[in-house]
Amino acid sequence: MPKPQQPDDSTHFGYQSVSKDEKAGLVRDVFDSVASRYDLMNDLMSGGLHRLWKRFTVTQAALHSGDVVLDLAGGTGDLAREFSRKVGKEGHVVLADINAAMLRQGRARLIDAGVSGNLSIAQVDAEKLPFADSAFDCISIAFGLRNVTDKDSALRSMLRTLKPGGKAMILEFSEPSKAIKPAYDLYSFKVLPVLGRLIARDADSYQYLAESIRMHPDQETLKSMMESAGFERCRYHNLAAGIVALHIGYRI
Repeated sequence: MPKPQQPDDSTHFGYQSVSKDEKAGLVRDVFDSVASRYDLMNDLMSGGLHRLWKRFTVTQAALHSGDVVLDLAGGTGDLAREFSRKVGKEGHVVLADINAAMLRQGRARLIDAGVSGNLSIAQVDAEKLPFADSAFDCISIAFGLRNVTDKDSALRSMLRTLKPGGKAMILEFSEPSKAIKPAYDLYSFKVLPVLGRLIARDADSYQYLAESIRMHPDQETLKSMMESAGFERCRYHNLAAGIVALHIGYRI
């Protein structure tokens, strides 16, 4: 399906054209609505595969004891929990999200998991990160970049706050192979909204999810955007036949 075009002062909210100032509030409403059932829905939607994709991301991060990590759009804390174990007592992890409801869920889950001491929580805008230059050894953003209004600004902000030699990791839905695309589209637009209505009591938010995935840059486009922002040695790994891709880039 072709991606709709919009005027310069507008952006996409799914397939809708909205003002850039309006999008952040609309995205916030989506995650306010689904926060309490977000993890359950992730398991149902992906058949548990999201756990394997995140495990692969943790492996690719190759963190060391003492590293400082920013988990952007970290929501309910899946990656932050694993990162905190990798960096140890000498390291530190910042779980960050623009949505307060998601951070409340993340805080509760991390407390239940016994994570403390080397982790803090911050409500931030990915486009204007409130951290010092060269603050982090690694920055991750999992299933969050597609919701950012100005992705180029977010990428530049991530680059600025990385230490020289640090890496950015973007785990996101992407362009699947042509062989599975018809079945994937059917699942996305027919099954997901029904699951959203039955489980999260919100079909519209999962309709938005399906649409936002289609509006997100494909693998090569996102790689080019990272390079334009200043990242080097950029690459990506396709997962689940390209339904998801992990992009990695470095600040040199």
